[in-house]
Amino acid sequence: VGGHWCYRSQKCELPQCEDPPLWHQINAACRGDRQSPVNIVTRNVTRDRSLAPLTFEGYDAKGSAKWDLENNGHTVKVTLNGSPKVGGGGLPRKYKAVEFHLHWGIPQQPDNFPGSEHSIDGEKYPMELHLVHIREDVSDVAEAKKTPDGLAVLAFFVKADEENKNYTPLLSELENIKYKGNSVQVDPLPLSSLLPPEDELGRFYRYEGSLTTPDCYEGVIWTVFEKPIELSRSQVS
Repeated sequence: VGGHWCYRSQKCELPQCEDPPLWHQINAACRGDRQSPVNIVTRNVTRDRSLAPLTFEGYDAKGSAKWDLENNGHTVKVTLNGSPKVGGGGLPRKYKAVEFHLHWGIPQQPDNFPGSEHSIDGEKYPMELHLVHIREDVSDVAEAKKTPDGLAVLAFFVKADEENKNYTPLLSELENIKYKGNSVQVDPLPLSSLLPPEDELGRFYRYEGSLTTPDCYEGVIWTVFEKPIELSRSQVS
């Protein structure tokens, strides 16, 4: 089914687009029973003491291939060209990282219009980072969607706090991708440098859901971390 989707915050700029309540008109899966994002109600969470820590492979490596930083009209997406992997933590297999992107609200008013997709007890954060992984035995996201447990996404809330200089190389390039379709190549960074310290990633929420935008594919293993990434208020906006 054809159609152009957008976020609600984009509706005033793109009045002909379909915002979230109408996404099912673009793809019927968007009305599925395992749709993401979700509001995590902590009193209903079941603690699973059998979950081992996640294991990160290659997250500390800088890599040699450039990253592609792109404005796709909905968000800023960074396509990775290395081979970092994640496993353990109750995941059924190892997954390789292929891209990450950010979700934000109205940058000038992050407190009034927060942009995180997931929420904790109804509370949202200014931003949310999604690190998308696919099974290590498939070649791309399209192939991953055809296999069981094909995708695993690591989600990190972003809060306004201290400046995070590790993000400076990426944020400084945003001026160069102001418009949809703009892209630049940037030097790779260790993925771990963009995340909270590994020893603070032991607490997370796990559920099976979907991609959060059309085609709303269901078959995504979500790991939503309790510890947020910290950026300064100016970096967030």
